[in-house]
Amino acid sequence: MRDYLKRRDVRARLFWIAALYVAEGLPFGLFSDVFPVAFREAHAPLSEIGVISLLGLPWTLKFLWAPAIDHFRHHRLWMLGADLLMALALAHLAWDRGAGPEALVAIGFFTVFSSTNDIAIDGYSLELLQVGEMGIGNGLRIGFYRAGMLAAGLVLIASTYLGWRYAYLLAAALLVADGLVCLRAPRERVRAPVDRLSLGEEIASLGRRPRALALVLALLMGALWLINDTLRWSRHIPHLFAYAGAAGALVWATSLWRRDPGASRSSDGPLFGALLEMTGRPGIAAVFAFITLYKLGDSAIGFMIKPFWVDRGFSAAQIGSVSVIAGIGLSILGGLVGGYITDRIGIYKALWVLGLAQVLPNLGYALCARLLPRASSAEAIPMGHQVLLYSVSALESFSAGLGTAAFLAFLMAIVRKERAATEYALLSSLFAISLRLAGFASGFGAHDLGYALYFLLTFFLAFPAYLLLPAAGRMLATMNPGTGDPAA
Repeated sequence: MRDYLKRRDVRARLFWIAALYVAEGLPFGLFSDVFPVAFREAHAPLSEIGVISLLGLPWTLKFLWAPAIDHFRHHRLWMLGADLLMALALAHLAWDRGAGPEALVAIGFFTVFSSTNDIAIDGYSLELLQVGEMGIGNGLRIGFYRAGMLAAGLVLIASTYLGWRYAYLLAAALLVADGLVCLRAPRERVRAPVDRLSLGEEIASLGRRPRALALVLALLMGALWLINDTLRWSRHIPHLFAYAGAAGALVWATSLWRRDPGASRSSDGPLFGALLEMTGRPGIAAVFAFITLYKLGDSAIGFMIKPFWVDRGFSAAQIGSVSVIAGIGLSILGGLVGGYITDRIGIYKALWVLGLAQVLPNLGYALCARLLPRASSAEAIPMGHQVLLYSVSALESFSAGLGTAAFLAFLMAIVRKERAATEYALLSSLFAISLRLAGFASGFGAHDLGYALYFLLTFFLAFPAYLLLPAAGRMLATMNPGTGDPAA
């Protein structure tokens, strides 16, 4: 492995992975850390600041326009264009220097451009990396994405000394620089087009293939659910899903009447072709379930960790310094170590080993919940209790990086290079949905069971995915023959 990393072409590819993921992490850092502070300092009401979180919806729905990037390719131009447009949105905020509807619209455009940038960078990286580099490549992705997020802190510091106008202009300049750097990345490989149908031919084909149309309608219903979960359309449109379901059923019934087994394959189309090709693979249902469940134990505990710290009397400063700042550093280290291990032992074995490692800290938190009494911030916390919780927190941050490196390597390995951006966006959105559901359920679980029993339960939530791991191994072997991953 060490000799392999000495190769100039390998080091060049890994360098560009690092550079691109700084460019991907910076916009999300601006969104999550900078915009809420800027709005509050502009005396925006909390309700208006809450709207900012809703504007992150494009990151969840990016699979809807990912096919455009796969179809037209030129990923580096997409990156440059997205960075320049984000910089333009920031320039508007610098000029406006306030909150309000216009600023929210600018942030809305910013998140659309940022999610488009994510699609282009992910697709480009998937094409750039070789199978044996995916572990260390994902370690770099995790680490430098976090570094890009932390770089947004420079903008916060600049706002203190320069004011928000020049802080926004600094952020815009950083994005322009990111775009220019991305443009200098190696050219994409020339690939034969996989879209044999035009968009019109694809729609016509769907109208004659009921099974394919049912999958597309299910995808669109899922997208509607995600939108409604954020924007709450159903509050203003009673029976929204009943109307949408009835319309979908009518369209599908029409396809039954027009069914034509000789119609062109819808998987050759530019819009839904990637979805239909993936769902047509043998064993894909088990793989989808595996993706949904693999990090369930890790996700289910994540949303309850900081409330647990608060309830045990730890201050915001302690939480920030240990769980957040030190935690980010340890997760970066864990990602790099996990990437190295994944490349050494293979993706399949890494899923077993690192997947178990990522949930072992759940037992540590269950022990902390049993031993540490509920306290207030006014009481002194015994040093032994502090050391115990800090140690478990450090282990949790590090092991989360380990498991994430193996998991992302798996996602990268089962997508086709020709449609990498779309397929990876679909798979990552599937994981994001499971993360959201786990976070929603975790509050009820911790409340009803108590921290100790709930944290113990989250450890066992990791094991259903292991029942599906053989199916994941077969998919790895199918998509990457000759790599040593098991075929059965």
